[in-house]
Amino acid sequence: MSVDHDEMTLYTFDRHHDGRSPYTGETMQWPPLPAEPHHDEPMKKWTQITRNDGTMQWAYDGKPLYTFVKDKKTANTTGDGDGMKDVLHPARP
Repeated sequence: MSVDHDEMTLYTFDRHHDGRSPYTGETMQWPPLPAEPHHDEPMKKWTQITRNDGTMQWAYDGKPLYTFVKDKKTANTTGDGDGMKDVLHPARP
């Protein structure tokens, strides 16, 4: 399972496979994993995508990466299947 710098679980949505993230807004339960284009370097399957709002986000193998606000501790996976018709899952390298 992939984690962010705080060791919180990263998730992918099965329907997001084209390197785009359609979700924006400040009330999201699924914050994107932000990328800093001048500080972070893409490597192999880890890439950066431009979101609809112009911010940058990390993606793995073409799938945008997110955290879940209900995960409160490291290794929590409360977002796995979270009422989304089983289309979001912890990211696996």
